[in-house]
Amino acid sequence: MSTIFALIDGSTYSRSVCDHAAWAAGRTGAPVELLHVLGPRLGPTEAPDLSAYLNTEAIDQLLQELAAHDEQAAKLAQRRARAILDAARARMAEDGVADVTVRLRQGDLVETLSGLEAATGLVVVGKRGEAADFAKLHLGSNLERILRSSQRPVLVASRAFRPIARVLVAFDAGPSAINAVAHIAADALLRGLPIRLLTVGSPSAQAGARLAEAEAMLRTAGYDATSDVRPGQPEEVIAEVVRQGAADLLVMGAYGHSRIRTLFIGSTTTDVIRSCLIPVLLFR
Repeated sequence: MSTIFALIDGSTYSRSVCDHAAWAAGRTGAPVELLHVLGPRLGPTEAPDLSAYLNTEAIDQLLQELAAHDEQAAKLAQRRARAILDAARARMAEDGVADVTVRLRQGDLVETLSGLEAATGLVVVGKRGEAADFAKLHLGSNLERILRSSQRPVLVASRAFRPIARVLVAFDAGPSAINAVAHIAADALLRGLPIRLLTVGSPSAQAGARLAEAEAMLRTAGYDATSDVRPGQPEEVIAEVVRQGAADLLVMGAYGHSRIRTLFIGSTTTDVIRSCLIPVLLFR
């Protein structure tokens, strides 16, 4: 059975990540693995060239102290990471999830996830990490990298978990949105929840046909599915529908365009994640 990987970094979102992972595990029966990745190991701190001012003995003493400092910093980082994972495992126990393991790795987060992808059914991550600026609504520095690289669904946890009873699917008829609908139809995660498919933009015969096909696929799979089309800009309309309380979970495709295009005209994915106060389930 595929594993739910919950990315734990000790930030404000870590508890919510645990709660969302517990919700997913309760609906699918999948095991949960709590993953904390320390940054790449740095080399020893180099002393400046002080040979013109210090004798050899003083320089050697300085190098020894720097090495001891680096070793102590590495040990403290390991202890902190294990404490973070222990707290997360305790939270999962509070949520009633027994099948939980922990994994501590060192290196690049995205590369670590890529190596685990064959065993992954779902990745759960917080919207913001420790270094994010909440006042400016900055997203976590690794979030876009994860979303662009992961071939598995990624659930972006909201600040705090709330019961999920209604699902909104932002359906733009693109490959990612079609993949999302197919996954929902075949998977147990959202089974039994009512689903609303929403297409934003000018109506067209082709988009309407694909929307009808998506609704029919979900209905065939046993879902109570509805669909509608609204004019406007996707990020604005989706955000307004969410603000009206019409959904507890948003599903959408992730980053349908290149980073270069995003750099110049922005990204609907980023805008929606930034503004939404509900969890977002994303597909590539």
